[in-house]
Amino acid sequence: MDDNALTEKPDLALGYLKKQDLHDLSVDDLKERIAALKAEILRCENAIGNRGGAREEAEKLFNL
Repeated sequence: MDDNALTEKPDLALGYLKKQDLHDLSVDDLKERIAALKAEILRCENAIGNRGGAREEAEKLFNL
């Protein structure tokens, strides 16, 4: 993937992945892709968790 793809909106990058023909990929390539997607899901879940904590702290500040 080129550097421009990384600056695209997430839905565009995911749209590209959905359109990619998987029949041309080997089993090892597919396993590698799955591992990368799982790592990205974990990264997103961690980001959500971090934002939840920040929101709670902000709510504590404004509710005092």
